[in-house]
Amino acid sequence: MGRGILRIYLGAAPGVGKTYAMLSEAHRRVERGTDCVVAFVEHHARPRTEVLLHGLEQVRRSEISYRGAVFTEMDVDAVLERAPAVALVDELAHTNVPGSRNAKRWQDVEELLKAGIDVISTVNIQHLESLGDVVESITGVRQRETVPDEVVRRADQIELVDMSPQALRRRMAHGNIYQPDKMDAALANYFRPGNLTALRELALLWTADRVDEYLQQYRGEHNIRTPWQARERIVVGLTGGPEGRTLIRRASRMAAKGSGSEILAVYIARSDGLTSASPKELTVQRTLVEDLGGTFHHVIGDDIPAALLEFARGVNATQIVLGSSRRKTWQYIYGPGVGATVARESGPDLDVHIVTHDEVAKGRGLPIARGARLGRARIIWGWLVGVVGPVLLAVVLRSMEDAPGLANDVLLFLFLTVAAALLGGLRPALASAAVGSLLLNYWFTPPTHTLTVQDPENLVAIVIFFAVAVAVSSVVDLAARRTHQAARLRAESEILSFLAGSVLRGETALDALLERVRETFAMESVALLERSSDVEPWTCAGSVGPAPVTRPDDADVDMPVGDNLALALSGRVLPAEDRRVLGAFAAQAAVVLDRQRLVGEAEQARRLAEGNRIRTALLAAVSHDLRTPLAAIKAAVSSLRSDDVAWSDEDEAELLEGIEDGADRLDHLVGNLLDMSRLQTGTVTPLIREIDLDEVVPMALGGVPEGSVDLDIPETLPMVAVDPGLLERVVANIVENAVKYNPGREPVAVAASALGGRVELRVVDRGRGVPDEAKERIFEPFQRYGDAPRGAGVGLGLAVSRGFAEAMGGTLDAEDTPGGGLTMVLTLAAAPGGIRAEPELPAQATS
Repeated sequence: MGRGILRIYLGAAPGVGKTYAMLSEAHRRVERGTDCVVAFVEHHARPRTEVLLHGLEQVRRSEISYRGAVFTEMDVDAVLERAPAVALVDELAHTNVPGSRNAKRWQDVEELLKAGIDVISTVNIQHLESLGDVVESITGVRQRETVPDEVVRRADQIELVDMSPQALRRRMAHGNIYQPDKMDAALANYFRPGNLTALRELALLWTADRVDEYLQQYRGEHNIRTPWQARERIVVGLTGGPEGRTLIRRASRMAAKGSGSEILAVYIARSDGLTSASPKELTVQRTLVEDLGGTFHHVIGDDIPAALLEFARGVNATQIVLGSSRRKTWQYIYGPGVGATVARESGPDLDVHIVTHDEVAKGRGLPIARGARLGRARIIWGWLVGVVGPVLLAVVLRSMEDAPGLANDVLLFLFLTVAAALLGGLRPALASAAVGSLLLNYWFTPPTHTLTVQDPENLVAIVIFFAVAVAVSSVVDLAARRTHQAARLRAESEILSFLAGSVLRGETALDALLERVRETFAMESVALLERSSDVEPWTCAGSVGPAPVTRPDDADVDMPVGDNLALALSGRVLPAEDRRVLGAFAAQAAVVLDRQRLVGEAEQARRLAEGNRIRTALLAAVSHDLRTPLAAIKAAVSSLRSDDVAWSDEDEAELLEGIEDGADRLDHLVGNLLDMSRLQTGTVTPLIREIDLDEVVPMALGGVPEGSVDLDIPETLPMVAVDPGLLERVVANIVENAVKYNPGREPVAVAASALGGRVELRVVDRGRGVPDEAKERIFEPFQRYGDAPRGAGVGLGLAVSRGFAEAMGGTLDAEDTPGGGLTMVLTLAAAPGGIRAEPELPAQATS
């Protein structure tokens, strides 16, 4: 009996319709005559799902007692005894009640599959074990029920059940997922639009990766080497030359013509570590590729065309983009070139594009041979061993009564030659070979004390000795050179990788970068100098180390960046090969300097624009909103002072009440203006301490009519780290604003809940709400949404509230209220040590 087939419906969140799709598939199979039963399906009181269970045979469940309660689980024995062709098993990641046959439901499913029963199951993306940390960072909820990724990967069929976050929230608001008493909490916590969007992206990406895996597996099993053009994958072959940027941009334009196209830039280096590519240029090209949405790959291969084609076929590429050869005409005597070879051997399914550029036929250049920097001491020892050593060895051998023989003499001299190569490089070794040959000829080859050789065999021995000595010393010297070059290239790659990472992240400050330069090249000081023109003096834009130079001419090493910027180093003179990496540092320093200045200018411009806008709005507010209560106060005072009318006690009390109301309005308006001024000047300094929300929120409701607010602050909430005074002002402002716009049919709801390391206070009104495009605008100073009357205030309440919330390390945002209205969400940091182990979320969100 063969193993059963596993089909999984994968969803991004509860409620997208996995169980509904599974039951619909079961009905289709039953109609086709397939023996299909329900092993375990939970409808969670969802009417449409429950209806689909009708007409399907359901296997009895097992009942298990645990801690005084009775639970039902899938009865594996009953399903095996029934032996259907297809079994429906919902919630693959479910943890069985202790005492069950297996600890996890996916283990039950494994038993059914081994028995030859096909299984259709469901699972959400957040229950995959490898995504636990990612999901927790997004939702704030740690999934306790997980399934190993390998179990889902082994599924024969995976079908993604997709739904947009907006549609899922509408389904939730209509009561199609959870009961009404759990709906608000779910929408406010787990089912936020941002959470659902992120989970949906995870599900789509995970499924796309599985599709690629299945495609590669199928191609491998059927030994398919030709590319399948499921989507355009464009491979760009880079040489490290300046033409690479042209190729990358050309490939990007090609990719833009087709939806879903992918760019893969590849640089192939020889395995010996020798390369003529510029690391600086490769860094620039890597950044360009990643900015255009592609990926950069570094491949090792001695046969460049074969390695490039192997890479392209391995990633199922459809096109290869190469540049026209930079060879001069005479250089084609070495072969047809990479482009021609790749085009000839690519086959009919892999298109090769040869792109012209400015560097065509200008010559490729050759790798620069660099000696191993062995140091003066090693070179001196190499010459001593290579020249003095053979002389001393000849003296020792001549003083011996029993000579070891010419063959052994040759081996001893050869040993000294190899030792000279190891210590001092090629030149001492060659000198050792020459001196050794002369000494062997003069002292140890008959006739001695002459340079003639009587026996031809001895002549052959001396010639072979010299040839072997030269060959061995060359190999040893080459190995030393390449070892040094490999170490140097590795160090350069680490440095350039650091620079590339800092460019992409935008994290490196100028002082930190200059300090890295000083440490890398062991310099005393480093300075970045600039001037506005050729006739202006140099000024220091940044420096590290003692006594930095003020002019490039005074530096031990200077690296110009353009015409008016230079990196100046003091301490020692650098060798020529170090200037390549120094050039990359200099270019990055110029970028960092420009970025810092642009950020500063943008911030200054923003502050100036904000200040001008606030001053203009303040003049408008003073001219109208402040004059309105002043006019009312003046009118009441003038009436009281008038001798023409005899006011009754009731009239006088009413006028006095009007004066008091006007003064209160003025005090509120002036207070908001002062608070906004403090926020703009950055003088708000919160005094953070730990406090319970239920100590602050009730005090903030004193300014609203009694009965207009429904308060729900659980006692089990963790404490929050806030400034109580600022928090009271924030809550008072947003509650008064909600009451102002609430139509009055039901009170404004003020409820708090905990989510991960945060505490949220939600103020919910049932007014007409605010469109999405205006949700951020209502937090700007002097903004009043819609037809709010001018006398209602100067439009600073929400702006001040958000400023105070951010000053305390929190956030204030606006969301739609399900069913209509606006919800203000105040998020605060929970006090250290006061976070609950599990947030209060609907049970279905983790099942």
